[in-house]
Amino acid sequence: MAIGKLFIGRKVRALREASRTTQAQFAERIGISTSYLNQIENNQRPVSASVLLALAEKFQISIGDLSSGEGDRLLSALSEALSDPLFETYTPSLQELKLVTQNAPGLAHALIAVHQAYRRNSEQLASFDDARGAALTETTPYEEVRDFFHFVDNYINDIDVWAERLAQALGIGEGDSHGLMSAYIERQHGVRIVRGAPDSDELRRYDPKSRILTLNPYAPAPTRDFQIALQIAQLHAGKEIDAVAAAAGFRTEEAYEICRIGLQNYFAGALLLPYQSFLVAARDLRHDLELLAARFGASLEQVCHRLSTLQRPGAKGIPIFFARIDRAGNITKRHSAAKLQFARFGAACPLWNVHQAFETPGRMIRQLAETPDGMRYLCLATQVTKGSGSFGTPRPSYAIALGCEISDAHSFIYADGLDMSNRAAFDPIGISCRICERTKCTSRAVPPLKRKLIVDHTVRGPLPYRIAD
Repeated sequence: MAIGKLFIGRKVRALREASRTTQAQFAERIGISTSYLNQIENNQRPVSASVLLALAEKFQISIGDLSSGEGDRLLSALSEALSDPLFETYTPSLQELKLVTQNAPGLAHALIAVHQAYRRNSEQLASFDDARGAALTETTPYEEVRDFFHFVDNYINDIDVWAERLAQALGIGEGDSHGLMSAYIERQHGVRIVRGAPDSDELRRYDPKSRILTLNPYAPAPTRDFQIALQIAQLHAGKEIDAVAAAAGFRTEEAYEICRIGLQNYFAGALLLPYQSFLVAARDLRHDLELLAARFGASLEQVCHRLSTLQRPGAKGIPIFFARIDRAGNITKRHSAAKLQFARFGAACPLWNVHQAFETPGRMIRQLAETPDGMRYLCLATQVTKGSGSFGTPRPSYAIALGCEISDAHSFIYADGLDMSNRAAFDPIGISCRICERTKCTSRAVPPLKRKLIVDHTVRGPLPYRIAD
């Protein structure tokens, strides 16, 4: 696939600084002039194919890592923020947005944070009171941690590698993970696993003094295994996890503790689904989610979430998007390594197949979709139910969404039989109504921002207004 003009000055500068060379020394090493290198680093000229090959060869990195759009998440978030009517007098071009996200990502993050504070303050102004006033303008600890994982591409190398090493030492992924982890945690950490009371709603309880780990006997097997892996994360990798959380520089202790939980969960997932063996299995099984779940004794959600973390430099998996949505339409988990980015405000597009998952439980729903920017995707959705126990026990249901760009669809078994060459087969979806530019969508909930509305009292179409082209 042809690579367009690449302005990757920040990456090239970081590579040169990591090699501790001057511009003249670095330019000589890759066979270009110092002035050309200076222009590349300042994004005044794109990187040519020959320079890209030289960088990959001289510094043992993949062309994909150099040319990948890792700024797509930041670009999408900044674009959404600047689409707010607050900035109605200024509409930046795509090139301007790229220059900011590539050359001044810190400034982009700051602007997004300011816009988030403005949004929270505006949306809750009606119920404003002195006691909560200051809190409304600040990013919540949960949102701060969510953004931390979002902007590190949902991949934490140190923790992932640490978990993979332990998995290899124990043989996890090749045998009975439950038995292997149970034996290890008792042998290495003196922890005994016991069954919990039948009427308890706790999944896990650990007593540090007695070193007893109590698990809910009625939880699904993948859930019980995950809770053992989580306890191993606390005991085996506690210091490493705490170091990563501390380095993130969160503003509050609450955000730091929430991040520790997230990192412990990350370690547990990486232990149960070791990176290399899971990556190979995903490729061999063509990302058949049910076979992957059976192969590793995991749940569908665990498999989908793990697929979204396969972003190790030099050994990346297929770039996918992943989300978990509740019945009210709230996105409770989200990540995208593809160009499709989820809206930070508002609900998801009603034309997206994820909403149909609640109507057809137990089925994998396939959809070919196209976003307003012309990108096409293979979208998958299915319903999952959490919890277990006696009659009357709450069992919340969620829809799991997973997908990839159409250029990677051949790697998924779910693409078989779909006519991906037929443009008419693709459903037009958006990110959210407030930033979607489609003018003739009959499922639109609210008008798009920064677009003029035309109201004709003599004509009534599907919507009570028309959107000016």
